[in-house]
Amino acid sequence: MTTEMTEQFHKALPKVELHAHLNASISSTIMEKLILQKPHLNIQHNMTMIRKGQKRTLEECFEMFKVIHQLTDSVEHIFMVTKEVIKEFAADGVKYLELRSTPREENSTGMTKRSYVESILEAIKQCKQENVDIDVRFLLSIDRRGGPTVAMETVKLAEEFFTSTDGLVVGLDLSGDPAVGHAKNFIAPLHAARNIGLKLAVHMAEIPHQNEELEMFLRLPPDRIGHGTFLHPEVGGSEYLVDTISKNQIPIELCMTSNVKGQTVSSYDQHHFQYWYNRGHSCVVCHYHRRISHNQHPGGHH
Repeated sequence: MTTEMTEQFHKALPKVELHAHLNASISSTIMEKLILQKPHLNIQHNMTMIRKGQKRTLEECFEMFKVIHQLTDSVEHIFMVTKEVIKEFAADGVKYLELRSTPREENSTGMTKRSYVESILEAIKQCKQENVDIDVRFLLSIDRRGGPTVAMETVKLAEEFFTSTDGLVVGLDLSGDPAVGHAKNFIAPLHAARNIGLKLAVHMAEIPHQNEELEMFLRLPPDRIGHGTFLHPEVGGSEYLVDTISKNQIPIELCMTSNVKGQTVSSYDQHHFQYWYNRGHSCVVCHYHRRISHNQHPGGHH
């Protein structure tokens, strides 16, 4: 089978994507439009993506997202980006998509956290009205850098949209720089979200030596785990963590390219996918996470 045939085969396969951060799913085509609209920012493409063969530290990746946020600082941009991202996922054969994003406000443009979320949901609704062949849901994200007060505000906002959007908002995501904050700051907001009926997708073990925090998260427990890079004993985790995850049958969202490009995993051969696959544990391979960072062609795969 030729490379072109292989690409067409993978593109045609119906797919599910459960770990799509909105601002990290922006393709180079969409990014070009945004950069051209804001020439005064002097943003270059290499500031918003990791080119083929390149890597960046996890800290550098988070700095890159700050640049991307400068390009998506209004409700008009958020709406446009969301529609384009959804259509690109659909063109890549994704049939079910869960987008996630942290509500942001920008005084300079008048964008509020509420209007941020409303723009995303309106874009989802319009894609459905236009018969784009994809089913899209949304998770509001808590950024660890915001701390517990902002986290609870996000939960309250999520509750409003959860009860008023006829199933479009399905859950809450906890993400952001894993070196910032501690699980104890987010347990109460996450419990509140669970009591409302929201599902919980929690980024866990993206960096090593956080076993105490991980045990606290697992007592919730979350409905899905994001990344889970350093959970098992061979990489500094523990048998207790593995046993707890297995007992509760918590699926793990595996973002292989993200882990390798962000240098939390040395190579695909060393990726923790193999460990969980050998155990027969439920996992989902997330091909498109941080697609802008990967500079992948639509339909690209690990």
